[in-house]
Amino acid sequence: EIDEEKVSEEAALDGIYVIRTSLEKLPAEDAVRHYKSLSQVERAFRSIKTMDLEIRPINHYLEKRVKAHLFLCMLAYYVKWYMMEAWRPLLFADEDQQAKQTRDPVAPAKRSAKAEEKIHSKRLEDGTTAHSFQSLLRNLATIVRNTCQKQSTDDPNIPSFTVDTQHSKKQQEAFQLLKDIKM
Repeated sequence: EIDEEKVSEEAALDGIYVIRTSLEKLPAEDAVRHYKSLSQVERAFRSIKTMDLEIRPINHYLEKRVKAHLFLCMLAYYVKWYMMEAWRPLLFADEDQQAKQTRDPVAPAKRSAKAEEKIHSKRLEDGTTAHSFQSLLRNLATIVRNTCQKQSTDDPNIPSFTVDTQHSKKQQEAFQLLKDIKM
């Protein structure tokens, strides 16, 4: 037999959770923010394990090599994180990072109007296409250097020259944003 009173008591607690910390000087709002940021850590590990960083499992037998492999995985994610932060204006990302510190940490997170506009229109303010991290990398991968040389079987010392593709304005902006990273 179902105890309706017990069911309604449990239903009243749906969606409520308790966060406990041993840090006495941490305000409750910051404790909630830090707890919610654990999802970023989980996302980072998923990113390392999946195709984002294209790091496949490698079998190492020496402790030193295992540590080196883990270090390289973490370093790769660290670089990716800084790139994503720098490229926020070009990506489907919310640029208003200060709002995170002022909004109610318990309420569901909401994107800014600017971020919503990027997502719905798939365009940036300048009218160009908004990118995902992967699509921006694919765009940058179109930059190439071609070495040209006349084909000849007689003279192996035929001079050559190189031609680089011209960077688009978006590619130039992406590189400038990376140059502006402050560590």
